Amino acid sequence: MKMLFELDEEKRLFRQTVRDFAEQEIRPHVDRLWETGEFPYDIVRKMGELGLLGIPWPEEYGGAGGDYLAYAIAVEELARVDGSCAITVEAHISLGSAPFYYYGTEEQKREWLVPLAQGRILGSFGLTEPEAGSDAGNTKTRAELKDGQWVINGTKCFITNPGTEMSGVVTITAVTGIRPSGKKEISNIFIPKGTPGYNIAPKYKKMGWHASDTRELNFVDCKVPESNLIGKRGEGFKQFLDCLDGGRIAIAALAVGTAQGAFEEALRYAKERVQFGQPIGKFQGVSFKLADMATEIEIARNMAYKAAAMRDAGVPHTKEASMAKLFASEMCMRTTTQAVQIFGGYGFMDEYPVSRFFRDAKILEIGEGTSEVQRMVISRELGL
Repeated sequence: MKMLFELDEEKRLFRQTVRDFAEQEIRPHVDRLWETGEFPYDIVRKMGELGLLGIPWPEEYGGAGGDYLAYAIAVEELARVDGSCAITVEAHISLGSAPFYYYGTEEQKREWLVPLAQGRILGSFGLTEPEAGSDAGNTKTRAELKDGQWVINGTKCFITNPGTEMSGVVTITAVTGIRPSGKKEISNIFIPKGTPGYNIAPKYKKMGWHASDTRELNFVDCKVPESNLIGKRGEGFKQFLDCLDGGRIAIAALAVGTAQGAFEEALRYAKERVQFGQPIGKFQGVSFKLADMATEIEIARNMAYKAAAMRDAGVPHTKEASMAKLFASEMCMRTTTQAVQIFGGYGFMDEYPVSRFFRDAKILEIGEGTSEVQRMVISRELGL
């Protein structure tokens, strides 16, 4: 595999297309969406029309026929303007749609992946529970097979995209039995929105990503057909780990975009803000911060792109995905913190975008595997 140092013309044009969309269709509404927390229906529908909700999936299943590198580029460009729109796309593709593409039957793909990829409905993935976050093996949600139906009981929390008017389906991990070894048998089962016993709680009030949809889900004797099992019974753990590899690449790209947006705001401000008779960017205390920010963003971008290219090439990339996610998310926290510092007191005010970027950044060190979990994964991949 050739090392990727420069995007080809097709990818550069694609980047510009997404950037133009973000600038023209999203930026004018960001302040309002942040203030009100309204879900951006018009924007999401337009992203679907542009093909952004099905970038890596084949055209035969309603997708754009792109690849993971294009997907990473798109998420980065969206996050450069607004994290809420970026995470809506990321969760929809990496978590909501991926199980159907990688493990679904042909019938499941036709029924669910096609409208997901076309952006006609939004998808979710329910992994995290009140007592099962980083310890995903501690899943408590149960699905018991009775008379050809799965009867599901349990709770999922911090789930993205399940409660909007566009939401169509959630795939969850559930305990479907106990193995001879005594360990839990975990399987993935999809549940259409509106299924009796599938209850969606009100939106969380969050530190960041105000306009994205994040909720708790409760299942009380929720019944779905046996055919709603995705892939083989008992392989849910393996399936979601593979999906998380792809998701971590996209989160790395989202972190790069968030950091890039904060950096650009800080750089512009450093050139305009005058203190002691000159722009503050002329002082090393500020210019060195910006130099470090630019350097770390570039490193993280290359790590994310490399991991995406490896996934596209079909080679093992668990270590690289975790490295990219770990470095990019922590870099994003450092960069947005320094952006606020450069703005000084103004950076503490909500009217300046760096405040929003700062609050959006923290979750990137937590979601889809905390920094601590990434270090565990990397250590394991190193043979430790």
